[in-house]
Amino acid sequence: MTSIVGGSESRRTSGFPAELTSFVGRRDEAADVRRLLTAGRLLTLTGPGGVGKTRLAGHVAGEVARAFPDGVWLVPLAALSDEAFVPHAVNDALGVRNETVRPPLEILVDHLRERRLLIVLDNCEHLLRSCAVLAQAVLAATEGVRILATSRHRLGLAGEHLFEVPPLPAPATEELTPSAVESFPALRLFADRAAAVVPGFTVGEANQQAVARLCRRLDGLPLAIELAAVRVRALGVDQLVERLDDRYQLLTCGSPTSAPRHRTLRSAVDWSHELCTPQEQLVWAWLSVFVGGFDLAAAEAVCAGDDGTGDRIAPCAVLDAVAGLVDKSVLVREEHAGQVRYRLLVSLRDYGLEKLHDLGEATETRRRHRDHFARLGAEYEQAWFGPDQAEITERIRIDQDNFRAALDFCLTTPGEAQHGLRLAAGLWFHWVAGGIWGEGRHWMDGALRAGARPDAGLTRAMWAGALTSLVHSRSAAVLAGLDPLRSAADDDAELPVPAPPPVPAGALVPGRARASTVFVVLTRVELACSLVSRGRAAEAIPLCAEAVALCEAHGEQWARSWALRTLALAHWSAGQYERAAEHARACLRLPYTVRQHQSLARTLDLLAAAEALAGHAERAGVLRGAVDRIWHDIGGNPMDALRPGRPRAAEQHARRALGDHAYTLAHRRGGRLTAEQAVAYALGEAGRGRVPGAREREGPAPVPRTRAASTGGAGAAPATGPVGTSWAPGAGSADPVPLTRRELQVAALVAQGRTNKQIADHLVIARRTAEGHVERILVKLGFHNRSQVAAWFSARAGL
Repeated sequence: MTSIVGGSESRRTSGFPAELTSFVGRRDEAADVRRLLTAGRLLTLTGPGGVGKTRLAGHVAGEVARAFPDGVWLVPLAALSDEAFVPHAVNDALGVRNETVRPPLEILVDHLRERRLLIVLDNCEHLLRSCAVLAQAVLAATEGVRILATSRHRLGLAGEHLFEVPPLPAPATEELTPSAVESFPALRLFADRAAAVVPGFTVGEANQQAVARLCRRLDGLPLAIELAAVRVRALGVDQLVERLDDRYQLLTCGSPTSAPRHRTLRSAVDWSHELCTPQEQLVWAWLSVFVGGFDLAAAEAVCAGDDGTGDRIAPCAVLDAVAGLVDKSVLVREEHAGQVRYRLLVSLRDYGLEKLHDLGEATETRRRHRDHFARLGAEYEQAWFGPDQAEITERIRIDQDNFRAALDFCLTTPGEAQHGLRLAAGLWFHWVAGGIWGEGRHWMDGALRAGARPDAGLTRAMWAGALTSLVHSRSAAVLAGLDPLRSAADDDAELPVPAPPPVPAGALVPGRARASTVFVVLTRVELACSLVSRGRAAEAIPLCAEAVALCEAHGEQWARSWALRTLALAHWSAGQYERAAEHARACLRLPYTVRQHQSLARTLDLLAAAEALAGHAERAGVLRGAVDRIWHDIGGNPMDALRPGRPRAAEQHARRALGDHAYTLAHRRGGRLTAEQAVAYALGEAGRGRVPGAREREGPAPVPRTRAASTGGAGAAPATGPVGTSWAPGAGSADPVPLTRRELQVAALVAQGRTNKQIADHLVIARRTAEGHVERILVKLGFHNRSQVAAWFSARAGL
């Protein structure tokens, strides 16, 4: 099989938040970090809280992204408290899906073996053992993976490089010049953040001495400087310095030496806390139970009482306190899809948790937090079988750290395990539909170990997980069969077909489905798949059609995708390949299928099998290449164990029809497609996703089952460029060109007879980059060697 190589689109950073404020200074530090990343495979940025480790790591990650063809990935760990969950978090950040119960670290290592990428483990200090175990396992099993960690302490592994992030330098009095603000990042940071709250604020000769003194007093810690800068709105710089001096005199009991940096930050945060109103201080402590952000409704659920009595405050007071904390830069205000959310920085959240424990309200506040997300989970489960699946999926994704925190509270607090089991089991649709069943089992098994008793919710969740696994394995077995038209065994054919559960009354009326309706649909899908696997496809078809109709009546997509794929499988097994392709394409038109890459890969795989036996061999090869690329990107196909190293009947058929060389080229073209392009190609949509250099007819129309038609013989449609424009090599310079400007430069150098090394030297790029350009040119033009590229370019240029 042709190997899958990351294309240019895979050069990306993933998971890094957008920088809402400017990145100040750190040019030398960034250069040092880049150098150390080149020198070793494990680098840990150390330093006290608030010194800017995370910000520096994110900045460097963006600078080095082009050096990692398979991406740069941020794994935020501050929200985790369970050491065992670190591999799950890394898999989730990398988009690796685990639909099995295999250990998550094993899944991760398998995924990373042949990749070249950078993993940024952020905030490791409270999970040092797990981070060290993970880093050691990954680095030992791979050659192209590097790890950049941020932590207040080293991981302690052999070969670990350390870089202590220094504070921002602030000038001494004798170093002050008219241009000092440009020369010293601490002054520039203060000026930048102060100008954000007091428009027009600048640091000049009149105030630079006071600002420099303040920055020195704050030991150059960026977070402390930012917190102080907010005060400029209420105090002048001189007053700010005077009050800060008073605080430090008290803090150090008159000692003339500066406090250690951790005490410096503590003092700055203490000061911010004292400037808050009593109500804001209380809300700050309560909000510290949130991880990864929250919205106003969640804040009110944790902080407000129904009538403002007892130990909580009125809902309107929560809004006032949140607004005040945003105004004082304690809370960070963000927007996600038009919804306003808030977040506490890690150091400020830790401070709030201390205050919450001092108040003696930590357990009660975490319980209120848990109850809120348990209510949300129950609401999402009730609404899952309906038109809001995309919105529900996104809401859970945004709040996944809070759901995990709620589950962790249940599993670590005596007497709460049953609540944890109920919450984990109620999210069965999230674990199953998201392809992260391994995480769901982690929480459910943990709840049982903590003393929870099995209940109906657990039974429902385990049934859903087992059913989906069963359908996957049986579908894969059918497609892997050497004879897809095999007859059922005599004793199998006589087995009675169990009756599916009845459709609930009124279930076909939009808006009247019950939560149990999804299980009515899944039962039909499982029964139909079992019938197909026994060679009784004709009996499976009406069951699937009924399931599809039920889903369509409610605008549901997830269960519908299962029903449509099983319907396509039934037609394929019955030898009705065009009908099978029709239903597979219907599944591809569901937005859910496109969003969830496991579902997309399985649907394209089924379509490829149908195209192969319908006589569209080259399309089958391209689709198989796209399928392999998708599975490669998300951690592999869990069903591959059913057919290790053995091509399936449909794939063998397509390979025989095309020949090994042509099939390999088609497979390689498919492997270059993005997910969106693969869908567009599968649907035959002009102008999107067309495979450069493809010779077969586009679209679902049948192609004559002849070798000439499949391989682009006489009468074949012209090849297409990346946006569907027709062209032919050597057709003249007036034709649209399918290459980018850089690729045209490379093609010109190829026409001059330059080697890849010479091309790299001429364009001042890496040799590997030059090789990638040449490979993409060959794929786009449908050529096999450099001579064809040279001839094509010369013809266009009139040489």
